[in-house]
Amino acid sequence: MAIESILNSFYELKSYESEGNIFRAKITLNSNHEIFKGHFPGNPVTPGVCMMQIVKDLTEEFTGSKLFLKTASNVKFMAIINPFETPDLVMDLDINETDEEIKVKNTTSFGETIALKLSVTYKKI
Repeated sequence: MAIESILNSFYELKSYESEGNIFRAKITLNSNHEIFKGHFPGNPVTPGVCMMQIVKDLTEEFTGSKLFLKTASNVKFMAIINPFETPDLVMDLDINETDEEIKVKNTTSFGETIALKLSVTYKKI
């Protein structure tokens, strides 16, 4: 599934399921994307800021709202995501929405490994 993103073909949303405000998305990173040629040559690592953008993209897709990052807390990068070794990621999003903002708690993993945990608040625009 294609999602409009500033990351431009960095990843593909393969599937998602939801129950209430809990979403589980399965994505695949594009290991041939230009970002990996510079981050880092010969040892590609998925940039943390790109992972945070994917959380925003998915939240916009699931809520139908355009968003602006207001705050980020408890951002913990716990494992390196190498797009050649572990391109398939599971992203769990707990999304709580009010009239003006959306709060998201995310856990991103591959296999049994948790790679990222974060809590963010977005302002609706």
